[in-house]
Amino acid sequence: MKTNLLGYPRIGEKRELKKANENFWAGKINEEELTKVANEIRLHNWKIQKEANLDLIPSNDFSLYDHVLDFSFSINAIPERFKPIKHLSDLELYFALARGYQKNGIDITAQEMTKWFDTNYHYIVPEFTKNQSFELKSNKALHEFNFAKENGFKTKPVLLGLVTYLLLGKEKEEGFDKLDLADNLLIVYKQILSELAESGAEYIQIDEPFLALDIDEKTKNVYQKVYTDLAESFPELKFIITTYFDSVEQNLDLVKLLPFNTLHVDLVRSPEQLDAILADYPKDKILSLGIVDGRNIWKNNFENSLALIQKVVEKLGRERVWVSSSCSLLHSPCNLELEKNEKVLPKEIKQWLAFAKQKLTEISTLKSIADGESSSEINLARQENQQAAENRKSSELIHKTAVKERVANIQEKDDQRNNPFSIRQEIQHKALNLPLFPTTTIGSFPQTQEVRNWRAAHRGGKLSTAEYEDLLKKEIQESIEFQEEAGIDVLVHGEFERNDMVEYFGEQLSGFVFTKFGWVQSYGSRCVKPPIIFGDVHRPKPMTVRWSEYAQSLSQLPVKGMLTGPVTILQWSFVRDDQPRSLTCTQIALAIRDEVKDLEKAGIKVIQIDEPAVREGLPLKKENWADYLNWAIKAFRISASGVEDSTQIHTHMCYSEFNDMIAAIADMDADVITIECSRSQMELLDVFADFKYPNEIGPGVYDIHSPRVPSKDEMIHLIKKAEAVIPKEQLWVNPDCGLKTRHWQETKAALVAMVGAAKELRKEFADA
Repeated sequence: MKTNLLGYPRIGEKRELKKANENFWAGKINEEELTKVANEIRLHNWKIQKEANLDLIPSNDFSLYDHVLDFSFSINAIPERFKPIKHLSDLELYFALARGYQKNGIDITAQEMTKWFDTNYHYIVPEFTKNQSFELKSNKALHEFNFAKENGFKTKPVLLGLVTYLLLGKEKEEGFDKLDLADNLLIVYKQILSELAESGAEYIQIDEPFLALDIDEKTKNVYQKVYTDLAESFPELKFIITTYFDSVEQNLDLVKLLPFNTLHVDLVRSPEQLDAILADYPKDKILSLGIVDGRNIWKNNFENSLALIQKVVEKLGRERVWVSSSCSLLHSPCNLELEKNEKVLPKEIKQWLAFAKQKLTEISTLKSIADGESSSEINLARQENQQAAENRKSSELIHKTAVKERVANIQEKDDQRNNPFSIRQEIQHKALNLPLFPTTTIGSFPQTQEVRNWRAAHRGGKLSTAEYEDLLKKEIQESIEFQEEAGIDVLVHGEFERNDMVEYFGEQLSGFVFTKFGWVQSYGSRCVKPPIIFGDVHRPKPMTVRWSEYAQSLSQLPVKGMLTGPVTILQWSFVRDDQPRSLTCTQIALAIRDEVKDLEKAGIKVIQIDEPAVREGLPLKKENWADYLNWAIKAFRISASGVEDSTQIHTHMCYSEFNDMIAAIADMDADVITIECSRSQMELLDVFADFKYPNEIGPGVYDIHSPRVPSKDEMIHLIKKAEAVIPKEQLWVNPDCGLKTRHWQETKAALVAMVGAAKELRKEFADA
């Protein structure tokens, strides 16, 4: 029996990589200094994995920005538009692919970004053209394997699966299927493997999560062809085919035919697949059991896991069983040991948790117990694990009778507006008196270092509440004045008081706790610190009203009340696993409903309930969609439906493909939806047009995840593309997403250009 890990967080325990990347982008450190930080994180990760007695330690799971981008760069899958900057260093070019480039008269848009399956991690989407060829630009997997070896670590290189990589990408011209590029890519893929084999690699982890999804016959044929070729070409290598996030059961006939040494399956997300896998499992193959949850922070229940391990051992034998994480620990915070403040994270709740470093110990301990080891240390660990599980079942912190009763008493009318959109729209147009192509932003404005310093000083007791709030009011007033001067039609207060769009609400809702160092990567240098939902959720008091009310008092123009929706709060938190997610989501929806009604009472006539995570939460297999969409969309409607027809409800979604769930989006019945559209050049709007989406829509006209400032003409071009498929009376003009991570200089320039674009088009249409 061996222990196996699929991947480890790469941000550093205190976000060292984020800080180093951002300093490099700002010109404060050079490539050598950035590389030094990256190498220190790699070495630290390998060291603690070795100390945890892991048998199979991954390398090439580290990335400076994104592992999919790493592979694209390695095989020189660099779009043609980046040719003008081929003179840059490899590192500068690598970051330009993800962030765009605007310098020395050169202006290049970044590659598209979207969600990694059903997680909150974002990857850079590969771009493919017909008959595209590939070449080995840089064998990153080899470099990291050798770096580990030089430092005394024997590792298992991790490669993104060839088929999964192609399926993650997008065809950028018509007339071909991206899977047709498999033969061209296989040449380079084999070169990567050949160099790894020559350098002494024994096991190769190949991540193929698409094997756990719905795939067609062509995809299955490509899988079989690719892996037959790889096995024949490299008989000395031991391939670990790694699946996660769902069950391989429906593709089991294909999976069992593939020539591999080991199959890894996710038994946290899909424990029910195990019986089908064990039935007639190939006698020459090992099974890696993903039983320690890589996507949540709850301590593993040893007794449940040991029963499962024993079941597999009885069927396959001890030598053909590995104990592993369910997926990469990329989605987990780094180290629970850093959480020392019991006022933030109470001791009783902390005992139920395990972060990435603790999960290494869980994997190792489970293997030791399953192997029959009975040392005092192992016995104590098992006893403490059992005690924590029992304590959590009986804790009075978790259950609130009043919350459960309110959910049970929800009625059908509670998720319906008073009248259909066609009637509401007319009422709202009279009340708000907005022009054609109304302009707005998505919510947040730049959170400068100064604003963050205020928050830190206030939390540290160095700034009184009154002093802190006076500073925030000044910042809000300046942002309102800027928006009025720029000519924006529906304003926002800027959210300067908020640390994070989910954490801010979780801090004010009952049933949540927090961490100081519980960071996980969302994209690039962007890290989030998800709240932990441990118990029943309710709202003790209003959360946002006073700030929205203050901002509205500064202007005659409408100021949006800004809220995070129930599905997004659920998706972007670590959620309790002792009741259905749907029930927890409904509890959150009722809390947000109370806030919406209080905002309306305070005179806020436009309220935005952000739901960027609705698409992310969609199950990976279509057979499970209906159930999820039923409770998720209902939760949004519960949160939004307690207001009068004259109150305009907005929602926001970003970085999602909507083709397969457009009917559900329409069923949300938001008066206005704003979406990311600029990186896709308005392609995402086609589905709204085909569906004849009835409500109003704001397709983003510039990419806020890139530091480049788009021109007015560029935005006019995008708005016209939108108007070609969506009636102009339905269109809003706005950025792709919130502006929290941007700087004021670029933000102001972009918004002034955006308003200029809207005004020019209003005049053009009026003249016409």
